[in-house]
Amino acid sequence: MLTEQNKATARRWSEELWGRGNLAIADEIIAPEYLRHDPGDPFPARGPEDVKRIVTMLRTMLPDLHIEIEAMVAEGNMVVSRYVATATDTVGYMGMAPTGRKIRTTAVQFFRFDNGKVVESWAVR
Repeated sequence: MLTEQNKATARRWSEELWGRGNLAIADEIIAPEYLRHDPGDPFPARGPEDVKRIVTMLRTMLPDLHIEIEAMVAEGNMVVSRYVATATDTVGYMGMAPTGRKIRTTAVQFFRFDNGKVVESWAVR
């Protein structure tokens, strides 16, 4: 039962927090001691407030960001999610002009849970 709850929380992370930009979700599902491991992040992320900053920054650059989970596996306190993120470059990135092109990125994300909250994650794109 716990693994199914963890999977549901990982799904909320991808679809509601990142995919829809619902920042209130971060406070519900991310532990205060959370640590994010993602080489693509602009700064180290610790806790829900840092995640909210990254989500806000990414969704500002890519307002039509959509995440589709293709597979999810859970065992013990770990969940692994494989997903596809799509968006349109309408704003530009780091001072570059927008291209108007569709962006499609496949990724795998690992989540570690404690007491029903995400305490650590790793992303590979």
